Parts: sequence; C-alpha cells; structure tokens
Amino acid sequence: MRCEAIDTHPDFRRLSAIDGVAVDLRYASVRNFVGRDLYGALDCAWLHRLAADGLAQAVAGLAEAAPGHRLLVLDALRPHRVQIQLWDHLDGTDLRQYVADPARGSIHSFGMALDATLVDEAGHELDMGSGFDEMTALSHPVLEAQHLASGALTPAQHANRRLLRDVLGAVGFRGIDNEWWHFEMLDRQLVRGQFTRVD
Repeated sequence: MRCEAIDTHPDFRRLSAIDGVAVDLRYASVRNFVGRDLYGALDCAWLHRLAADGLAQAVAGLAEAAPGHRLLVLDALRPHRVQIQLWDHLDGTDLRQYVADPARGSIHSFGMALDATLVDEAGHELDMGSGFDEMTALSHPVLEAQHLASGALTPAQHANRRLLRDVLGAVGFRGIDNEWWHFEMLDRQLVRGQFTRVD
C-alpha cells in the first residue's frame, strides 16, 4: 500500500488521535542522521491500530508512574521507500546495524514500531545519555551496565531510559539491543508475513 492512501486504510490510526502523546517526527525535518527532510509531503504520523492502542495504554501508565511527563514520538510509520534511502545513505559504512535491511523490511514500514523518548512537565526531553539516532555504543541498552560502571552513563540517565522501557514494555512493546529509543510490537516475522507494508 502506498503511504498516500493510508488515511483510507482501517488498520491504521493517526497519532493525533491518541490523547497525551507529543509528536516530533525527526525524518520530517533535518534533525536526523541524513540531515534532510525525508518525508516531505508524506503524512507519516500514523501507527498500526494495535501499536496505537498500545501507545495509548503506555500514556496512561506513564501518567501513573511519572505524573506530568509525556511520551514524545520521534518516528512511527516509515514508508519502505524512505527505509531504502536510509539504508543507501549508510552504504560503505559500518553503521548499517542501526537500519533494517529493506530486503527484509523495517517493522516501522508496517506501523508496528516507533521511536520515542520522554519529556518533562516543561516539555524538555529527558537526558538519555545519548541522542536520538546517535549511532554509538553509548546508545546500546545491552551495554548499559558497562556504561554505568565506567561512568559514561549516569544513574539518572539510566533511570530515564528504564522509565521509557518500563511504560512501553508494560503494554507489549519490546526494545532492541542497540537503540534505546526503538520499540516494536509482536514478532518480526509475523509482522512481515501477515501485516500490510506501507511503501
């Protein structure tokens, strides 16, 4: 399905329909690792309804765990054609571990993954120890114990990451080993085999 037709598809839900979620899609701006707006006129502020329902539940969980804080969605639906651009941009580098191979398909392209962080009562992003799309070992959740021991990650930064993981994990999202901001729902093979990919 083409992204231009997503508003007619019953399986997708607009992010603006989820109360309490802040949205700042970084690939619809120049604040991303490519350094340019990759979405242009495409409306990518969508998730599959299952992921959207989970996000709505996470908002409620965050309100209980940390009143005044909000989830900030940095990326949600990412059309396959944009995934190809990200993959091609990293050609010849050792950074492709941070971008799903388009030949397999990104879970973002099915609306079943999101990139997110947290903002405080004043709307400021919480310090996670590294930035969104920062392609370094410091961004890897699997290495957090090591980074805490060395002092590269502070206990406060780690607590912020844990809060993000806890509220999304409680409703069925799973993080990955090398990006603290990335979360996805359901088994990848199931999603790739049974869900609609947006191109």
